[in-house]
Amino acid sequence: MSVVIDTHTHAISPDTQRYPLAPVGGHQSEWSAKRPVDYEGLLASMDEAGIDRAVVVQASTVYGNDNSYVVDAVRAHPDRFAGVFSIDVLASDAVTQMQRWLDAGLSGLRLFTTGSTMPGQAGWLDDERSYPVWDYAQRHGVSICLQMTAQGIPALLNMLARFPDIRVLLDHLARPELAGGPPYEAAAPLFSLASHQGVYLKLTNRTIAAAAQGASTPAQFFPRVLDAFGAKRIAWGSNFPAAEGALSQLLTEARESLSMLPTEAQQAIFSGTARAVYPSLAA
Repeated sequence: MSVVIDTHTHAISPDTQRYPLAPVGGHQSEWSAKRPVDYEGLLASMDEAGIDRAVVVQASTVYGNDNSYVVDAVRAHPDRFAGVFSIDVLASDAVTQMQRWLDAGLSGLRLFTTGSTMPGQAGWLDDERSYPVWDYAQRHGVSICLQMTAQGIPALLNMLARFPDIRVLLDHLARPELAGGPPYEAAAPLFSLASHQGVYLKLTNRTIAAAAQGASTPAQFFPRVLDAFGAKRIAWGSNFPAAEGALSQLLTEARESLSMLPTEAQQAIFSGTARAVYPSLAA
């Protein structure tokens, strides 16, 4: 069996004394309150699903920029987990904070610009105060994962022009509009990023659901994405446990939705690309 790497999981501790709640925007996400899974539970779900390694992404809607629990997960199981942290990129000490979490063993940065608990598109993505962080990431090969919508793509293009060697990974493909179906004119902002070699796509349960809405089907959309970006720039992430359902079921649904793609492309999406984005996974 080929290796499977999940690039998008979250872990929530039951110990709120040791890991206090401090959600970004002041509102804890509904999923984290309703169906939290700690990192040992995540590991058990991975074993059940047949997932070899996973990226534990900081749950900003639970812990804000305190990445302690992600650090502890990676330290407890360095052979199974890599970690992605969040910081305030506009803070005067942002680069110091970035170095702190990298030194603690984490592998990438995530910028949470919009989400269900923070509905608007944040306007700070291309704020010049964040330039030192992007410069550091570009020089040191640190991937930046972006939770954003397609409305943020113009700001992202500004940053790609300024930092042409940066590597960014778009959560949920930046949530493109797909319901209109082929030729996916409403998703033009997403496809406009295809020429930027440092832009990678994180394909999650949200993407799979969107690809099956309205006039769109996964069989129409995913080959189009593959053609534009190539499999080596697409990585699968379950979004567990923010996504409802068992991790094994989320993997099964993803495999079924991508079954029309060539075997080599599927292998890249389910493991190879993840190693390129987060080299620590290749260790």
